Amino acid sequence: MKAIVIHAAKDLRIEEHPLKPLADDEVQIQTATGGVCGSDLHYFHQGGFGPVKLKEPMVLGHEVAGHVRALGKSVTGLKEGDLVAVSPSRPCGLCQYCAKGQRNHCLNMRFYGSAMPYPHIQGAFRETLNANVSQCVVANGLTPTEAAMAEPLSVVLHAMRQAGELLGKRVLITGSGPIGVLCVLAARRAGAVEIVITDLSDNALSFAKNAGADTCINTAATPDALEAYSADKGYFDVLFECSGAAAALTSGIHALAPRGVVVQLGLGGDMLLPMMAITAKELQLRGSFRFHEEFALAIELMANGLIDVKPLVTHTVDFNNALQAFELASDRNVAMKAQIRFN
Repeated sequence: MKAIVIHAAKDLRIEEHPLKPLADDEVQIQTATGGVCGSDLHYFHQGGFGPVKLKEPMVLGHEVAGHVRALGKSVTGLKEGDLVAVSPSRPCGLCQYCAKGQRNHCLNMRFYGSAMPYPHIQGAFRETLNANVSQCVVANGLTPTEAAMAEPLSVVLHAMRQAGELLGKRVLITGSGPIGVLCVLAARRAGAVEIVITDLSDNALSFAKNAGADTCINTAATPDALEAYSADKGYFDVLFECSGAAAALTSGIHALAPRGVVVQLGLGGDMLLPMMAITAKELQLRGSFRFHEEFALAIELMANGLIDVKPLVTHTVDFNNALQAFELASDRNVAMKAQIRFN
């Protein structure tokens, strides 16, 4: 069984990888589609992000869907041939945070394709994947392309929960990558009355416009464009910061109205904050990290036609040309979401 393995920055290989025997509570999945995520690109370009660095070869990938090929002895509710989206979130269920219902903060989390712990947690970019039945959500009726988008959509749905009430709110989104555009879709579904999004790429912003953003601002071309929203202590009620860039966070904070909410999704390392503005405007800064229970909801929203992710997938590359998928995903002037076709 072959897998996509990162050894170091720029050292991506397709290698043979062992397939362990199927456990009683596991499902064997023939992988159909996998999406290249921002964290995959961090490992590919820099060998990690912030303090998280590769210390050994690691199978990449955590946005996958595929078809059930075999069932463990105790598995019910699934059948061979089912299309399933596979959640990469595998909390232990036993630690103090799992006990409090905060499973995305599990102390023993095994999240596919993560170099946070050592030994690293191997990822899901493999031809065949054995997953616990609890990770599998039936996605019959969707395409593998859509089902593989459940993971990034889950990230965004968790961020929406962190933001709280959005009905009638004015929303600013900084960063128009896949997460930012999904934020446009989810915030509108949640009742946002106005959505403004910023980015450095016109191509990226075109997807946000098609997704329903009211105003799209290229801050490379007009770096001072958000200043107009800073008058009278600010304009927006909620900021979703999806870029991980300090400049975007700072400009967004200055454009927030008093008692606004900042939801930080982008992972770009530690950043300096304009604490005087945060304090004087009584802003609330909320982190948003991964997800758990939102995964099944993501599938339901797509299956019911409430959120359409198909326009975001711009490129699909065969498994044997995986390097091309990573190169395409790295070019924001060309691609929005690049996926890998396994079978």
